[in-house]
Amino acid sequence: MLRGARADRLPQLGASFGVTRQKQAAVDRGQPAGTPVDPSTAWRASLDASYEVDLFGRVSNTVDAATADAQAVEATYRSVLLALQADVAQTYFQLRAIDAEVELLERTVGLRDENVRLTDKRYSAGDISELDLARARTEAATTRAEALARRGDRAQLEHGLALLLGKTPAAFSFERKPLTSDALVPQVPAGLPSALLERRPDVVAAQAQLLAATARVGQARSAIFPALALTASGGYVSNDLEDLFKWDVRTWLASAVLSLPIFDGGRNRAGIARAEAALEESVASYRQSVLAAFGDVENSLSNLRSVRGQAEELNNAVTAARRAADLADKRYRAGEDSYLTLIDAQRNLLAIERQAVQLRGAWASSTVGLIRALGGGWEAPPPQTAAAN
Repeated sequence: MLRGARADRLPQLGASFGVTRQKQAAVDRGQPAGTPVDPSTAWRASLDASYEVDLFGRVSNTVDAATADAQAVEATYRSVLLALQADVAQTYFQLRAIDAEVELLERTVGLRDENVRLTDKRYSAGDISELDLARARTEAATTRAEALARRGDRAQLEHGLALLLGKTPAAFSFERKPLTSDALVPQVPAGLPSALLERRPDVVAAQAQLLAATARVGQARSAIFPALALTASGGYVSNDLEDLFKWDVRTWLASAVLSLPIFDGGRNRAGIARAEAALEESVASYRQSVLAAFGDVENSLSNLRSVRGQAEELNNAVTAARRAADLADKRYRAGEDSYLTLIDAQRNLLAIERQAVQLRGAWASSTVGLIRALGGGWEAPPPQTAAAN
């Protein structure tokens, strides 16, 4: 489309070659009716040229609209690509978070099995009732079932990541790599400039569509003004093919035509009204895109601050829960507390540790969401790149 629009800026050249044979009526030749007229043959070879002088911007506005349309299509492609990259990154971090959760559950299963062995020994020695042994076995089986469920969730996420990468789930395998507490997550600097939103692909696409609509208004308005067309043609015409390219049978034509619409039934005015309405729609769409971009960034920043605060508090909670579980284990082994107290402390520790793991994954995913909302990050592009864009 862009190349087709730019072609209107250049002269159009064409060549033709052909033959015609006709028999005219005597009256058409100014002779009395019934006069015999012989058929005639004409061989023609010509070179034609035409050019429209862009007096009122019809051609330039057409080119501007096509250029903006091409930029909008490219920006839309980059928007889809950015969304795909963000989905891949978020799925990756979710997968690593589940790996950490599965590792935690597997470690907890080992502790539950050890509790079962310890409880069985104490039950055999007559120190405790069978109720504590049944509770220990219940906790071990429940934790094992939770680990199996999370492995199933991991398999579904792995299949989703394979589809995002364009691979079949059966041929894709992702190595287990838990998301640790010391995993590096990009730190968001303070005071992000709002100018970063100008490079968001959806904002760029909306801006390009606005420019295209503006150019189409100028294109529609140019239709009510005169248009100047230059044409030229030169070649040869002969009754015999062998005489076609002789100098004395040459012919040429040059013309300059200025055309102006006088009455068109309101078609041009309707075209202008339609183009102006499309421009108003593009303006509203651009404003909505900018507002949506600000909203996405604010939501991402708010979510990230919330997750960061929760993570700090949960770290303190994990430390306290581990201390409580360790004390409960020692007191149970010494016979000072019941098994119910130990199980309660271990359940609490497992729940808090799982929350901490899930929160680490949410922190990473929220950071990816902010990068997506900013259009690819918070680092300003180099000056030459900005100028090129």
